[in-house]
Amino acid sequence: MKSIKTIGMITSGGDSPGMNAAIRAVTRAAIANGFRVMGIYRGYEGLINDEVREFKTEDVSGIIGRGGTILKTARSKEFMTTEGRKKAYKVMQKRGIDALVIIGGNGSLTGARLFAQEYDVPCIGLPGTIDNDLNGTDLTIGYDTTLNTIMECVDKIRDTANSHERIFFVEVMGRDAGFLAQNSAIAAGAEAAIIPEDSTGADQLEQFIGRGIRKSKSSSIVIVSESPKCGAMYYADRVKKEYPEYDVRVSILGHLQRGGSPSAGDRILASRMGVGAIQALMDGQRNVMIGIRNDEIVYVPFSAAVKSDKPVKKEIIDALNILST
Repeated sequence: MKSIKTIGMITSGGDSPGMNAAIRAVTRAAIANGFRVMGIYRGYEGLINDEVREFKTEDVSGIIGRGGTILKTARSKEFMTTEGRKKAYKVMQKRGIDALVIIGGNGSLTGARLFAQEYDVPCIGLPGTIDNDLNGTDLTIGYDTTLNTIMECVDKIRDTANSHERIFFVEVMGRDAGFLAQNSAIAAGAEAAIIPEDSTGADQLEQFIGRGIRKSKSSSIVIVSESPKCGAMYYADRVKKEYPEYDVRVSILGHLQRGGSPSAGDRILASRMGVGAIQALMDGQRNVMIGIRNDEIVYVPFSAAVKSDKPVKKEIIDALNILST
């Protein structure tokens, strides 16, 4: 196997708080172990277009507490094509990049897996996504910060809900995963969470109405996972039609969930994973995601990390149901 001398790093897909902490850790851990580091701007698109420059220790000074990513990020349709990946590989050869560290979510790691198969490039992934939806790791970089952001927003919305005796449907991110909705609902004392993983077949809105608002509560908060078909607006419209006696409002938190200074938890997680990525390359690992399980760094094959939906534990769903009665 070709020895690794130069490591390229990319942030790809949606940004998440803690990506900069990961960039800092990868850079410093690589340099400390004798590697050169090349920062690749704007994800895979930047690799295709040769937006690459060498990173030194001073390039990552003072960024651990910054949200977003100093490398910028983008979703690349061209990299999804055979020709696009061929262009990316030619840039790697031109720049002398021997391995890649990819900080991103499901789509980013799927792209890395395909690229590694086609060109035999050692790729190490860091789970940078607010959704917490990658398998093989207890937490993803950005999830804790986003959870706290949602909680703080819902605390403020609660004041208005109580003052006006309203039902608020609060839509949060998460794509096909309900971790943000379910756990922010517990943290903020919400009356219900409507998530895609609740596969009981029961009408979640009907359950909420029956359990909470019909009894004694004059105001309620319901956290809803974003969905093109069944988001917060869908459930609010249903209440207006089926229970017109209630005053209903919708708050879609949107992209404010992605921003902000990362929490201590995300800074530590990203730093440990960044160091872990360089250690993985030194250990001869390739095409794995760095995960954390039971507070230990683990190596998760890309095929396992992205293979299927990561389930929300039933005990967490049950806990909210109990606490909201």
